[in-house]
Amino acid sequence: MEQQRDELRRLVLAEIERLKALEAQNPKETYRHWHAQAVQRELARQQRWIRASYPKYEHFFANGSDISPQRIRPMLLEVIEEWQADLFRLARLTWSLPFTRGYGRRLRFLIMDASNEKLIGILALQSPPLDFPVRDRLFDYAPGRKVELVNQTMDIFTLGALPPYNRLLGGKLVALAAVSDEVRLAYERKYAGRLTQLEQRALPARLVALTTTSAFGRSSLYNRLSYRGKVIAYSIGYTEGYGSFHFASLYPALCAFLEEQGRYHSGGFGTGPRITWQNVTRALDALGLPRQLLRHGIKREAFLFPLISNLQAYFEGQDPEPHYYQRPFAALAAWWRERWLLARAARVDGWHSWNRQEILAMLTVERSAKHGTADSAI
Repeated sequence: MEQQRDELRRLVLAEIERLKALEAQNPKETYRHWHAQAVQRELARQQRWIRASYPKYEHFFANGSDISPQRIRPMLLEVIEEWQADLFRLARLTWSLPFTRGYGRRLRFLIMDASNEKLIGILALQSPPLDFPVRDRLFDYAPGRKVELVNQTMDIFTLGALPPYNRLLGGKLVALAAVSDEVRLAYERKYAGRLTQLEQRALPARLVALTTTSAFGRSSLYNRLSYRGKVIAYSIGYTEGYGSFHFASLYPALCAFLEEQGRYHSGGFGTGPRITWQNVTRALDALGLPRQLLRHGIKREAFLFPLISNLQAYFEGQDPEPHYYQRPFAALAAWWRERWLLARAARVDGWHSWNRQEILAMLTVERSAKHGTADSAI
């Protein structure tokens, strides 16, 4: 046990030295480097499923020649059926960020183009972090109600457009879809009869706000995102540069070490999206290493998407009921078309030549760095 502990300590410290060396060159590239390693591991793990599934769903991925910008008709579909889940999974595996299934309460959506039955983009929400400093400093939560109120929000953990729609600012459309009435109503429909007991409390099936963080530093996707002159996504600051992504390659070994000590937590009720962080923290403690090693220095921009006009007053107990914005998806899509799509299509021509065979290359281990979902936010 002592020999294993010493070896694991050595590996952790070696990983930190690698992080420092890369940070000295370019902090953002450091983040991409670690994520690229995690992506390759996940693609390798899922290759058999990818090879079996891709031929079934290839026709949902567009060639540039399949698209006529004037005819694009966005359609929002909640992921319910097996084919929808498979298509979502394939699309998400093209991301340059590590694959995650999310935590707690979850909703997933496909944004399709009804004019040609091709996939524009994907959206997924999960339970929010109970403690999120950049969010929490905005509100003086009603006494004793923080858990109840925070759990009337969700965290966007996947949002982006697939090629070639990403080149037509399809990511803006997916971001607008997140605040649509249809997403809010899907949440109410799914969880109204399945209230979760948290700290002996029943959580109401209301969705009053969303949060998210950018993939790398400042976000060009969410900044200046508006609907009819009203800001949709408010920048609320930057994260503090702590996390566990730089321990991703060692995580299985750290978990095995914790299991032997009876200190490993696999997740479940009460753990939430910070379970990886919690296990890495326990492992560092058990190895006698400082928690400061969780600091990677990459600050990510955080955003708040209010779905109600009285969010401050509602969270602080001044208003008993939420006052929802009315944002039907059809109206949001029409706004996107006039505000972004048509001008972009006239100005940029790279999307014409996109070949969907490049999607398969993006799903292949050791894919080229030129491939990627350029308009994926997270």
